[in-house]
Amino acid sequence: MVNITRYNAFDDAFDDLFRGFLVPNPEVPAGAAQFRVDVSENENAYTLRAEIPGVKKEDINITIDGDTVAIGAEVKSEKEVKNGDRVLRSERYHGKLYRAFTLGQAVDETAATAKYADGVLELTLPKKAAAQAKRVTIQ
Repeated sequence: MVNITRYNAFDDAFDDLFRGFLVPNPEVPAGAAQFRVDVSENENAYTLRAEIPGVKKEDINITIDGDTVAIGAEVKSEKEVKNGDRVLRSERYHGKLYRAFTLGQAVDETAATAKYADGVLELTLPKKAAAQAKRVTIQ
């Protein structure tokens, strides 16, 4: 006998909407917000573009460990409230930002480059040459 399951696109969309809402993502440190990132690849390198507006380049940390790349930043804000002024609404985020990615191939961290301009971080991550298999002769 065959079991038939009814597909309901609304239920799947509703589940996707709340997925991760109650269960935190283990890759993101507690309290860290995320930012938008585009990752592309060609034969020789990965290119990563991240939108991190309002951050000084000195406050951005990039770590590369094999095929894992992590970007962390701290958004700082100096609030100036004048006498008699009061904040009616504040929607800007202040705190730590963090994203980590596992790429398909190890990155050559010594040749990696980073540029930061107009709130966009651009990383060029050259791929490490794949290790050639070595044949071992039996004596």
